[in-house]
Amino acid sequence: MDALSGALDVLSAMVTPAVLISACGSLILTTSMRLSRSIERVRDVAKRLNEHYQRHTDAPQQASPEREHLTRQLHFAGRSAKLLQDAMTGLYLTLMTFVATIIAIGLFKSLDLALNWVPMLMALLGTGLLLYTSVLLIRESRLAWGEVHREMDYLTQR
Repeated sequence: MDALSGALDVLSAMVTPAVLISACGSLILTTSMRLSRSIERVRDVAKRLNEHYQRHTDAPQQASPEREHLTRQLHFAGRSAKLLQDAMTGLYLTLMTFVATIIAIGLFKSLDLALNWVPMLMALLGTGLLLYTSVLLIRESRLAWGEVHREMDYLTQR
């Protein structure tokens, strides 16, 4: 009965990181879609800016409101893509840390090693990475919201 109890303790300890792995997977999926859309936005705005340059070959140095708007949009889309890429990196590091935590829990319990602080430290590291990534995603969302307002202002003042 003690062996079964010990096994259940190990499995119970492994469940919490597994739930966090599931959460990371969901965040990776949605952030990946956001990153794909952001990259598409960069390509679209770059194409529109290039078309603008081709239409105005007679005065390439002269700044027009449309050119300024497209340039600002291109910079925004680039910043957004960079934040999302950093968030993806953070999410994959978080996922890796939580998987390593599960392995450490199982390995240390199986080998009866008294190194309980190692999985605890790894779990804290993963949680910190998840917090960092959440901050990046919040920054990107706020950046996008601000850009929507700037675009509405541009379109309504034409």
